[in-house]
Amino acid sequence: MELVTLKTFDQYFSAHILSARLEDAGIQVYLLDEHTVTIDPILTNAIGGIKLAVAKEDEQAARELLGLYEEEARGRSHCPNCGGHQFLLLPARKPGNILLALFTWIFSGFAVAGKQLYRCQDCGFESELMPVDAKPAENN
Repeated sequence: MELVTLKTFDQYFSAHILSARLEDAGIQVYLLDEHTVTIDPILTNAIGGIKLAVAKEDEQAARELLGLYEEEARGRSHCPNCGGHQFLLLPARKPGNILLALFTWIFSGFAVAGKQLYRCQDCGFESELMPVDAKPAENN
C-alpha cells in the first residue's frame, strides 16, 4: 500500500488530535517517525518531524477533512484588537530567544526551542496563546 504524507508535526499531541479526528471519519491514519521524535526531540528537524500519512486512495477525502478542520479552527480564533482570523506563529523577538540561538550556534548540537507568539496578519496584534472566541475591541 502506498502512503501519502499530508502534514508534519514537531509535537506528538497535535499529530494525535488530527489523527483521531480522521480516524473518527473512517480514514486509516499512520503516524510515521512518532517514536523517534518523541524519544529524541533533537532529531525532529533532521528527520522531518512526525508525519501524518494516509493510504493513497484516502488522500482526497483526508485533505478535504483537514481543510474543514483548519477552517473550523480559524473561525474560532478572532483577534481581540480587530476581529481578524488570520494568524502566523512566529518566534518571539525576546532577549531569551537571542541567547538560545547564540548557545545553539556555539554548541551546535543541542537545539532548544525559543518562545513563539501568534501575530494577527491584519493589525499586527501579538499573543503567546491563540486568541479564541474574543470579540474585537470597539473603537471609540
